[in-house]
Amino acid sequence: MKPTIVIITGLSGSGKTIALRALEDAGFFCVDNLPLALIESFASIISKSSDLQKIGICIDIREKGFLSEIIGVLNKLKNQYHTEILFLEAEEDVLIRRFKETRRPHPLGEDVGKAIQIEKERLSPLSDNADRIIDTSSFTPHQLRQFITSLYLTQKTKKAMTVVLMSFGFKFGPPQNADLLFDVRFLPNPNFIPDLKKLKGTDKRISNFIFKKPEAKLFMEKVKGLMNFLIPLYINEGKSSLTVGIGCTGGNHRSPAIVEKLENYLKKHPIEIHVVHRDLP
Repeated sequence: MKPTIVIITGLSGSGKTIALRALEDAGFFCVDNLPLALIESFASIISKSSDLQKIGICIDIREKGFLSEIIGVLNKLKNQYHTEILFLEAEEDVLIRRFKETRRPHPLGEDVGKAIQIEKERLSPLSDNADRIIDTSSFTPHQLRQFITSLYLTQKTKKAMTVVLMSFGFKFGPPQNADLLFDVRFLPNPNFIPDLKKLKGTDKRISNFIFKKPEAKLFMEKVKGLMNFLIPLYINEGKSSLTVGIGCTGGNHRSPAIVEKLENYLKKHPIEIHVVHRDLP
């Protein structure tokens, strides 16, 4: 069996180190900053081991010459192994804030804004060739680690596809990585009910309040019908993962309640389900 190799790359400050640790949590053997000249020979050696069939490699490319070579190396890996390029990025203001908070200089210069633009240009061939691009702007380190782990977690049972159900608040921005996105702000908001305001959407009392409403029941029936239609088609097409985002205003009440209800329903499908409540305090 050919090993699975996930190459993590992307913009400085976008969370590559966190993503690599998440792969370790998901059962991958991980290596950080492996020299270009060693990647092919390393993969060849690892492929002969039956114990190491999931490999994560984090690469950080800054030199133009190095960049031109790495594309060729990655293409060779794709021809020989199950290889996926995971590219991380974030909005410029978020990256600048992260560098200020950590008090670390950008590897391409003291002018962080200018350095980010240079790095984007140099890495554009990699982002163009990426199999998966994740915008980490709205993730905390913990949320990013949880999200990456949910995508690549070694499954104990043979499931056809991984489905990530993510609740979120629109006031913090929608997730950039969702394949499907639903807006449930049309539902009555428990935030305006004094007895419910401080509760989380995972609380049964919130669920009872929301699903007493006919529009909530009708919405769930329509989403169930859509998922029943889409999941078998995605599985037949060979899609390995699906991220479904469900958002309300703050991500505290309505969207988590909908996600919890949808999780219970989707268990009938041959899928691995992971729930992420992005904006729950």
